[in-house]
Amino acid sequence: MKVKVHKKLNELAATAICGNDISSSVLYVSALAIAFAGQYAWITLLIVSFVLFLFRKIYGEVVGALPLNGGAYNALLNTTSKSMASFAAALTLLSYMATAVISANEAIHYLHHLIPSLPIIIGTTVLLGIFAVLTIGGITESAKVAIGIFLFHLFSLIILSGFIIYYFSYNGIETFFQNWHLPTSEGGITNAIFLGFAASMLGVSGFESSANFVEEQEKGVFPKTLRNMWAVVSIINPLMAIFALTIFSVSVLQSDAYQNTLLIEMASHVGGKWVAVLISIDAFLVLSGAVLTSFVGVSGLLERMTLDRIMPQFFLKKNKKGSSYRIILMFFFLSISVLLITNGNVKLLAGVYTISFLSVMILFGIGNILLKVKRNKLPRPEKASWFSVLIAILAVGIALIGNLVMKPKDGLPSNLIIFLDYFIPTILFIIIMLNRTVLLNFLLNAMHTIFDPVRNFVLKIDKKILQTIDKINDQEFVFFTKGDKLSTLNKVMLYILKNEHTKKLKIVIVLDKGQEMPENLPQEIEFLDREYPEIDIEFLSVPGKFNPKLIKELSKKWNIPINFMFIGSPSDKFPYKVEELGGVRLII
Repeated sequence: MKVKVHKKLNELAATAICGNDISSSVLYVSALAIAFAGQYAWITLLIVSFVLFLFRKIYGEVVGALPLNGGAYNALLNTTSKSMASFAAALTLLSYMATAVISANEAIHYLHHLIPSLPIIIGTTVLLGIFAVLTIGGITESAKVAIGIFLFHLFSLIILSGFIIYYFSYNGIETFFQNWHLPTSEGGITNAIFLGFAASMLGVSGFESSANFVEEQEKGVFPKTLRNMWAVVSIINPLMAIFALTIFSVSVLQSDAYQNTLLIEMASHVGGKWVAVLISIDAFLVLSGAVLTSFVGVSGLLERMTLDRIMPQFFLKKNKKGSSYRIILMFFFLSISVLLITNGNVKLLAGVYTISFLSVMILFGIGNILLKVKRNKLPRPEKASWFSVLIAILAVGIALIGNLVMKPKDGLPSNLIIFLDYFIPTILFIIIMLNRTVLLNFLLNAMHTIFDPVRNFVLKIDKKILQTIDKINDQEFVFFTKGDKLSTLNKVMLYILKNEHTKKLKIVIVLDKGQEMPENLPQEIEFLDREYPEIDIEFLSVPGKFNPKLIKELSKKWNIPINFMFIGSPSDKFPYKVEELGGVRLII
């Protein structure tokens, strides 16, 4: 029997999976940087490239020393506490959720330009479902799709760049210099670069994804994915900003139409409709690839958390392809619920995406510092200097502050408010999962405190009632027979079952001197004992003469108040008055 070896990802496959997310930023980050920094947008994007260069070694050192899935969660888990690591995990989960929903929605919007009849929300749901199924099919199959999308994206950008350069050869680059000499907006160059840098940092989302599925990569591939992602965003993002500033004026680039579809407008301007269609298709595909990145990344993260017993072990179930399909399905339904809650207005998620992603990068930097201090003896293939780590954390902190103070557009709430709306429920869920045994014990103790007195009271009442029932049933019933027929004795038994609270019966025959026991009476009583097992029958033969005196003696001896029962009415020949015998019960 052959053992199936799990095939790991090579450099191209791993780069493609996380590269689609980070490289899709070219569709919006240049326009976003220009909106805040104007003609200095390309400078802010180069600063972002420098910060990302610093993070290459930060990520390389941590993951090289701790080559496990989970990214920032794994870094903090091995240097701080599970609670702190879970805080990073909650932020990463929110980042992936926002990325998946926003990317899928934007992808459908680009496709909507080509197919106007396409419904946005339904299309977004279907797209999320397709990539959920693809991820469930296994990371190897997902990688094949990711590679195709990634290569097509690079090819499309090369085609677009070729047309732009050809356009410059005829029209020159005078527009760039005109834009460069424009007066700065209110706040000056420093403020423009500060806000532009804060906005441009969103262009590196996806850089952290490779660390979340490092266990799926071949040995030595992880640092190469960081290098490749850095190279892609360092070239295409600043270059597209320069191209845009050379084709259009800043005022045009800062308009809403160009902010949403800058690359399509550039493609249409330099190459005509077919190039614009090519870029639209590319935008749809690479944004779809970012959805795939989210599914792969979150699967690695939550699987790691489940192995660490933070999430229920229910999520560890894998299919034949080795995919944690329950995690993927949960993330799919979470994404759909967020899409429906926002009613397709995914701009509301921008704050969640921004703050969570930048916070994860800061926490990863902190994890690197803690690794140096607490786990310095762990072998690692490379080391980031203290100076570079501190500069990187400071830079991302500045970007985070910039996004927090940035005024929201379109009357939306602030980024912080939106972020807290999603972060608080997420972190509460994580806290509950972390402390579920403590909470269950607290609930158990609370239930005991509330209900134990009631239970004890009920048990006492129950015991008292049972004792009373037993006391009542323990009272014996005495039947005096003269050797009655079996049918008469049976009537006595039926009467007792229907009317008496007793399970004990004495059948007594009084024999005077010279009287003999009826021949069949003992056998008949044995028969009744078998037929009525619920009644304990005791048969006694008492010597003496049946009279009130004997009855009183027996009553005192047995400590039983004896009443008399007659089948029919007392006979006229009966020598005693019934009241002399202590009472009468009649069976008609």
